[in-house]
Amino acid sequence: MCRMLAVACLGLMVVGLAPRQASRNDPVTIAVDTTAPIGPMHPLWAWFGHDEPNYTYTPNGTKLLSALQELSPVAVFMRVHNLLTSGDGRPALKWGSTNVYTEDSQGRPVHDWTILDRIVDTYRARGMKPFVQLGFMPEALTSAPPGLPYRHFWKPGDSYNDIYTGWTYAPKDYRKWEALCFEVTRHLVQKYGREEVGSWWFEVWNEPDIGYWSGSVGPSRPGDPLAAEKSQTRRDEFNRLYDFAVEGVRRALPTARIGGPEVTGGAQGMLRTFLQHTSSGTNHATGRTGTPVDVITFHAKGSPTFVDNRVRMGVANHLRSIDAHFAVVGEFPMYARTPIVIGESDPEGCAACGVSHYPHNGYRNGAMFPTYTALQIARTYELADRHGVNLLGAVTWAFLFEDQPYFDGFRDLATNGITKPVLNTFRMLGQMSGDRVKAVSSAGLTVDEIRDNGVRDAPDISALAARSARSATVLIWNYHDDDLPAPPAAVTLTVDGLPAGRASVTHMRIDDTHSNSYAAWLTMGSPQKPTAAQYAELEQASALQPLRPARQVTVGPEGRVIETFELPRKSVSFVKLTW
Repeated sequence: MCRMLAVACLGLMVVGLAPRQASRNDPVTIAVDTTAPIGPMHPLWAWFGHDEPNYTYTPNGTKLLSALQELSPVAVFMRVHNLLTSGDGRPALKWGSTNVYTEDSQGRPVHDWTILDRIVDTYRARGMKPFVQLGFMPEALTSAPPGLPYRHFWKPGDSYNDIYTGWTYAPKDYRKWEALCFEVTRHLVQKYGREEVGSWWFEVWNEPDIGYWSGSVGPSRPGDPLAAEKSQTRRDEFNRLYDFAVEGVRRALPTARIGGPEVTGGAQGMLRTFLQHTSSGTNHATGRTGTPVDVITFHAKGSPTFVDNRVRMGVANHLRSIDAHFAVVGEFPMYARTPIVIGESDPEGCAACGVSHYPHNGYRNGAMFPTYTALQIARTYELADRHGVNLLGAVTWAFLFEDQPYFDGFRDLATNGITKPVLNTFRMLGQMSGDRVKAVSSAGLTVDEIRDNGVRDAPDISALAARSARSATVLIWNYHDDDLPAPPAAVTLTVDGLPAGRASVTHMRIDDTHSNSYAAWLTMGSPQKPTAAQYAELEQASALQPLRPARQVTVGPEGRVIETFELPRKSVSFVKLTW
């Protein structure tokens, strides 16, 4: 498996370059004008999530959470599945449980907050905030047919549909569902206070347009003649689920902020019908018109493939999904300024699907993932600006998986306590503040070109820049969808509009030799039981590292600083000027 990972992630196998791509090696100029603001450098990236809530409080889980909060200038929001799922609290791939709700022999609710409190306490100890997901259906409430297993035992290589078991079904009593949402919220308020819980976000369920939500009719199978009818029933029943959840949450905390529907990237139709319902439909819980929606959520994913023995990313699919969902929200003037959270925003859809069974996921360990992330986040800002939406956050759906081999090819931020290169993109973003400012690259593609065609010919060598009162920062990437070797780009970065006087210049880098724990692990022979010295070396390699020593410069009256460097394919540079 290590050999496959090395090929897929570091591009060590030479398979040839397309003629046009190989010829595109002209010098690149990037011009930043710090006097030309575009919009606020809001840290929309400071949102993370994962399927398995019980990894939250493991030793490596708490270590990673601390690293996430340390890199962010604001409180990080954490979104996680299975907060209401029944079970013993043991984590497994794409599974978790808290057992907050059971019933006694008389059918009366019994609540146990032990595991839920442990999860939230772990967040709060680090100054983080939960994005409370009300899901999935407790075993005592599910309307699943008799004989259907409640939990799954999915593993990589199995059909993904195997995960959709009894927890996906509608409640057998919607008033009991409402009461559960009320009790959860009331407990959180009693434990953490009205003001604190009022600063969190709540949501209902996850991806109700696919198998995560079976409603009362169950999933549709291929060839099912009633598929369309069942789909409509599930949509209607999800609106009912949402209405009763909002009623319960708001009854416990009238100022609670709640929303949905967390549909998948291709479900613009369900997003539209959901917003039609919340804006003008009949509320199933109250009988009144409309249902509160304080945050609108959807998912957006890329679509990598494995072709000619290499990974080919699919960033176009990712941006098309964001663009299309923003357009749907734009159809509803009443939601023009309603906050939007992209509840999962990732290169593809299954974090627990490792590269050994899914070779198209071979981008995850090395420098491709951080480079993709830099481009995608920058272009997401652009699309939000274009649509004029209030984009609050974009959740990176990646955390960690305990008791797995080192660099197993899962989509995670750390492996056995060692952070992966992608985390360093967020460490760079965490240093950007103030306003986004104009940055023009001679080798940059437009967001329309990337959305419509991907990055399949010339690379996208572009930048995201920001200026605050005492600093200017520039994030620069060299990205191509195809994981192929290519000559580095010779970059000249010009930053204008700076105050005259002394300034400090730092230049950090993510590539195959900087800020890359995976490359260091391969170099030491891919040990699955690293020694203490090797582990310390991996931790050092995982940190954000400078390309060159920091230097002092004198900014003249023209207000300009120039930085020249080579930028390899699949790399991210971060230049920071402070005064």
